[in-house]
Amino acid sequence: MNTNCFKHSILIIALMLSSVYGFSQSKSILVNQERLENSILELAKFGQDPENTGELSRVAYSDGDLKGREYVISLMQKAGLEVNIDYAGNIIGKKQGSDNSKPPIAFGSHIDSVPNGGNYDGCVGSMGAIEVLQTLQDQNITTEHPLELIIFSNEEAAVVGSRAMAGALKPEALNESSPSGYTIAEGIKRIGGNPDKIPELKRKKGDVAAFLELHIEQGGVLDQENLQIGVVEGIVAIEWWDITINGFANHAGTTPMDIRKDAMLTAAKVILEVNNTVNSFDGAQVGTVGRINASPGAPNVIPGQVTFSLEIRDLSSEKIWTVFKAIENKAKQIAKTDGMGISFRHIEAASKPALADKLIKKDIANATKQLGYSYKSMPSGAGHDAQEIARFAPIGMIFVPSKDGISHSPKEFTSAEDMANGANVLLHTILAMDKRLK
Repeated sequence: MNTNCFKHSILIIALMLSSVYGFSQSKSILVNQERLENSILELAKFGQDPENTGELSRVAYSDGDLKGREYVISLMQKAGLEVNIDYAGNIIGKKQGSDNSKPPIAFGSHIDSVPNGGNYDGCVGSMGAIEVLQTLQDQNITTEHPLELIIFSNEEAAVVGSRAMAGALKPEALNESSPSGYTIAEGIKRIGGNPDKIPELKRKKGDVAAFLELHIEQGGVLDQENLQIGVVEGIVAIEWWDITINGFANHAGTTPMDIRKDAMLTAAKVILEVNNTVNSFDGAQVGTVGRINASPGAPNVIPGQVTFSLEIRDLSSEKIWTVFKAIENKAKQIAKTDGMGISFRHIEAASKPALADKLIKKDIANATKQLGYSYKSMPSGAGHDAQEIARFAPIGMIFVPSKDGISHSPKEFTSAEDMANGANVLLHTILAMDKRLK
């Protein structure tokens, strides 16, 4: 066999291996790291503290959210997408495929923040998704499946946009208030949605081929272990309650200590019991009291009423409710002993546990290995929009490191390199899924 024939044979074998095993010469296609970082920093300007302290409060439905959404829409249009806003206020960008009879491959995240939050939570996944589509446009690549980029509305307060898409947003949830001061119904109208038509948004199985979400880890595992990518195994369930203690408001200076009905004192006992009860169960469940409101709220008045939040998370919904019932029983005993009234209100913002699709996890891991990045499989302790989409489509999630495990804070940080790594994995996972999925 002459040299030219030998080289030709090797090329044919390589192409056959590429077809059989999914190896891709396209791994040289990478996102533009500088462009991605610039878009993140530009988005960070919307909702910033006016005194430029670095704190971000781009809560859903706020003026900062509206301006951020305008910026994101402009980028999506530059990437060649057909952009519209659905009835829940989700921003949806569509890119046609070569075979539009196939269901779309969807991906995205959110851009709203918690009060006094950071610049990366949700934003890395959203801007990374836009960068993926911009890269496909730059490279003149058209996938077989149509692609759908979704920027979900109000993820932080109650995963509103994704729940609406899953048909899981109950009418009573629209009356809940949001950190912006607007009710969810008012906020949806403010960003161009229509709360009256939300039931029409419900998608069914088969409407989407798969959904991917790139996100910062929001924990310290990848950073501590010096790993570049997390392949998410599943997302925990989350349940919320408000617990109210009713005592009697009275003068703080003239009411003796032994006859007070101090609601704050009883609330403190119950909050300590939350920690004790959650720790009494085996497993990785977590419970948190993150908000306390005292009434009348004056330093010289004994609190007559205290309301505080309770959040419990675990991969098992059954486990969450078992833990809650134990807390409820202990809290009632404490209130009875103290002569206080107590009530519990379950808040309709539940997120069900969601396991990542096995084949999508494999696609993510293969893309990560082909790109030469280090990784590990890991659970998500935080809730995400992907959790709601899992009700009607197979999902996968890609994590990138959070510096020092900090999130929901102005000190939240993910490097430009790590953001680009995650976007590259997202890009190549989409390309692999486009070939694998029917």
